[in-house]
Amino acid sequence: MFTPLRIDPAKLLGEVSAFQRKLAAGMESLRGMHEPEYANTPREAVYREDKLTVWHIKGNGKPTSKTPLLIVYALVNTVWMTDLQADRSLVRNLLEQGEDVYLIDWGYPDGADRWLTLDDYLNGYLDRCVDAVRQRHGLDAINLLGICQGGAFSLCYTAMHPDKVKNLVTMVTPVDYHTPDNMLSHWVQNLDVDLFVDTLGNIPAELMNYVYLTLKPVRLNQQKYVSMVDLLDNRKEMENFLRMERWIFDSPDQAGEAFRAFIKDFYQGNKLVKGTLTIGDKPVDLGMVTQPVLNIFAEQDHLVPPDASRALGKHVGTTDYTQLAFKGGHIGIYVSGRAQREVPPAIHQWLRSRD
Repeated sequence: MFTPLRIDPAKLLGEVSAFQRKLAAGMESLRGMHEPEYANTPREAVYREDKLTVWHIKGNGKPTSKTPLLIVYALVNTVWMTDLQADRSLVRNLLEQGEDVYLIDWGYPDGADRWLTLDDYLNGYLDRCVDAVRQRHGLDAINLLGICQGGAFSLCYTAMHPDKVKNLVTMVTPVDYHTPDNMLSHWVQNLDVDLFVDTLGNIPAELMNYVYLTLKPVRLNQQKYVSMVDLLDNRKEMENFLRMERWIFDSPDQAGEAFRAFIKDFYQGNKLVKGTLTIGDKPVDLGMVTQPVLNIFAEQDHLVPPDASRALGKHVGTTDYTQLAFKGGHIGIYVSGRAQREVPPAIHQWLRSRD
């Protein structure tokens, strides 16, 4: 039997009225707000090519690290999740730890980039970015920090160009794409990616955003906007919310050929762990990654499940492998207060002991 609902009409009316007043006051406040900015840590462009820029992130003091750290982000979002705001900035906190930080900004592909391949990105652009930082410091090898898809790129690059990488850090990086809880992988197993790319050319950012949002449709499309009402009378919290919204929807399109290969070879073929991946004419063997590796993953990550990342330890050739689990999600690992306290110091201490 169903228990009948007991609703107090007076109480319900009071709650609705309070909600309406808060919403009205919040809308008035929103009209006076400017679009929140991000990427505010000072930086200098040290290398440019096509749409790409390598930024040297500038701190207040001189770096204490002897080896520069180049951050390789994913293609699917802008790099500025690493510098969202002053108190939620991975790059700023790495600077404060003493790291010398460089960041690859891939830019926004357009029709001219339709035929860019993974070989162009990894053995072309990424290799030349690494060379630019190496030459700037007069070093044979530098440190890499790869994030999400950028972590997969960094693994592949290190396997193909091991002499140019001293230490490798991966964050929320998918390695085994066929773990049972990988929702994205399940979605694309039967995707006719050739038809998809041949029809669309470059993959629109709006379509990619829709896919990610529908992984958790209620929470990401409805619940957060209902909860936003509670923030309307707090200007700082509303600015934080809108800053995150701006970043989410400020996404680049995906170069068609690179997208085709990434879906077919990584998600559908799982070639990275099978040892059958080839980028251009170079085989990618994770056993060739003999540098020290620090692998950081998020325990509540719905985009890169922990098991997909933990698999790295079984495939790299290094005897110096360290694993760090963070209690949080895919985005929280960059921007939560806990992440800011824990992750940059952990990266710095690990690198410093191997510098």
